Amino acid sequence: MEGDEKNKAKAAGGGGGGEGGGLEMTQYGLNGTSLPQTPNDAAVQPKGLDPETALRGTWSNHLDFILSLVGNAIGIGNVWRFPYLCYKNGGGAFLIPYLLTVFCCGVPTFFLELSMGQFLGTGGLTVWRISPIFKGVGYGAAVMSVWLNIYYIIVLSWGLFYFVMSLTSELPWGACGNYWNTETCVSPYNRSSLECWDESFNSTATESFCKIGNLSRVSAQNLTDPVKEFWEKRALQISDGIDHPGSIRWELALTLLVVWILCYFCIWKGVKWTGKVVYFTALFPYILMFVLFIRGVTLPGAMTGIRYYLIPDVEKLKDITVWVEAVSQVFWSYALVLGSLIALGSYNKFNNNCYRDSLILCTINSCTSFFAGFVIFSVVGFMAEQQQKEVAEVAASGPGLAFLAYPSAVLQLPVSPLWSSLFFLMFIMLGLDSQFCTIEGFITAVSDEWPKYLRKYKELFIAIVCVLSYIVGLSCVTEGGMYVFQVLDSYAASGMCLIFLIMFECIAIGWGYGADKWYDNVKEMIGYYPFFWWKMCWMFVTPAICFGVFMFNVIMWSPPKYVDYEFPGWTHFVGWLMALSSMTCIPGYAIYKFVTSPHPGTWQERLYAITRPEVDLNALKNKYGCRESATPV
Repeated sequence: MEGDEKNKAKAAGGGGGGEGGGLEMTQYGLNGTSLPQTPNDAAVQPKGLDPETALRGTWSNHLDFILSLVGNAIGIGNVWRFPYLCYKNGGGAFLIPYLLTVFCCGVPTFFLELSMGQFLGTGGLTVWRISPIFKGVGYGAAVMSVWLNIYYIIVLSWGLFYFVMSLTSELPWGACGNYWNTETCVSPYNRSSLECWDESFNSTATESFCKIGNLSRVSAQNLTDPVKEFWEKRALQISDGIDHPGSIRWELALTLLVVWILCYFCIWKGVKWTGKVVYFTALFPYILMFVLFIRGVTLPGAMTGIRYYLIPDVEKLKDITVWVEAVSQVFWSYALVLGSLIALGSYNKFNNNCYRDSLILCTINSCTSFFAGFVIFSVVGFMAEQQQKEVAEVAASGPGLAFLAYPSAVLQLPVSPLWSSLFFLMFIMLGLDSQFCTIEGFITAVSDEWPKYLRKYKELFIAIVCVLSYIVGLSCVTEGGMYVFQVLDSYAASGMCLIFLIMFECIAIGWGYGADKWYDNVKEMIGYYPFFWWKMCWMFVTPAICFGVFMFNVIMWSPPKYVDYEFPGWTHFVGWLMALSSMTCIPGYAIYKFVTSPHPGTWQERLYAITRPEVDLNALKNKYGCRESATPV
């Protein structure tokens, strides 16, 4: 109770954001505005929560929260992107820029968002009443979440399609002769048995030709792969370009619908229900990953692949691109600035040690990425040995890894459908909880902003969001859908947009609200001041790194392509509009707030007023009563 008395004394003195101390705190917020009561009221009324808090919900226990964060932050990118980046950018040497980025950007931003949600007990829009001029960060994150929810789930629909196709005695991409295959289709594992010869041209150039079935003379360069043909001609049935959308792929539309239904029922009853779902969706992928790891390292050639993955090439560190890719990977894999961390943290008790949780979860995330490299490259090394190629020729990232390299590798394993099924089941589980947690972040942000209209009808609101997202996402499962997907991936939720939002998020707390004040607020929650380094990161290090990487991306920008296909000019125009839809929220809302501010003073006084908190932090803090002290880490 001594700590409580100190807090009351501090409140009386107007410390820590007391500029708003004259505002009246009501059950709907400040001066009648619609600010929802936080779930932290449970500390005062453990038996009888007020209606607002009861509607909003809280975590049933701390493990629900931890597993939800594990599921949210650990997704497909940990498996299909990090291992390839590590191999491509110097092997073990890539860990140097990666870990520096984790320490300078990843952990401080993760901790910042988690603590913001926990302290204010509200979602990614309402939380910015702590510094209203920067509320555009919240709107930008919400817009980015909308784009991400539309196209990220497409990858899961592909994974589900491959999982269903794996439930056979023989994998359909294992051999040619299917109705979707061409005459030049030959498996890489069977090409050594073809009748081939070399022909010379002008005594300087040599080209190889082979005899295939009824074709007596086919250039070896024109031979196709059954795995690639299954991906392009069976799964995607890809058209010639984005100008030829073709018809909807109803098989993919059905798998997309199934995934959206799964996402809906994972979050429809609020965090108490979500907290139970993640016991399966967050933990089961680790079991599958471990099984695949054991199988992978026992394969011939596995050590060759792992050596390629780990052997350091320090010379690569001289390339600025390596450092930029490390920053982008950390930001994406930690699920920063999408609103999901703020939303998940907002359902915590006020005195939960979010600092300790942040350190633990960031460690789990990075270790999972590193471990996934052994799972992937052990199999890639095996595939290289079977095809008698170098690892560099078969290593791949993104869709190329999940739907080309790995499906090809499992063809040589005994009971290949089993290993294919396990891989794609792991793939779906990794992406599913990331997807529904991102949706939860958006739903929480919007329903907390307009609780009178949305919170009582949350299940219906979630259903509407899912249905609309599904309808828009159908554009990605047409015959030209892969091109639409690439545009969304390259622009709407690009690394450039993400870095821009993170930069202003740190500026908002580090300078707008004040890093020292925020450290005081964190101490009120956890009982002690965290390591001073995180404060330095919010103020200087993270914004500087984000600015540098953002400018590098702008200067080095080149039009994205899909394989060898170059998009028409209008797609880049539309793409930049989608990218700006999130980035312009920040200056746009700041200008709107400045123009509409009722403050009668000079422009400097008006600017200062809209930077200060709109929420009465003293009243907010004193609601929680006696707080337990946390143990430092």
